Amino acid sequence: MSMMDKLKSMLKGHEAQTDKGVDKAGDFVDGRTQGKYSGQVDQAQDKLKDQFGRQGDEGKPPQS
Repeated sequence: MSMMDKLKSMLKGHEAQTDKGVDKAGDFVDGRTQGKYSGQVDQAQDKLKDQFGRQGDEGKPPQS
């Protein structure tokens, strides 16, 4: 079992908290870099949210 699989199983059922954590981490990085990499941070946030399951996207197929 890979590390990503372990994380997914731990976070299953807690999508709202996961989304908040990803957003908070991205905001922290944006603050520390003074927004210099905000585009890349936003892309990373979207990919993480897709990996861990966005809340409200139950009909959307998982991204790999």
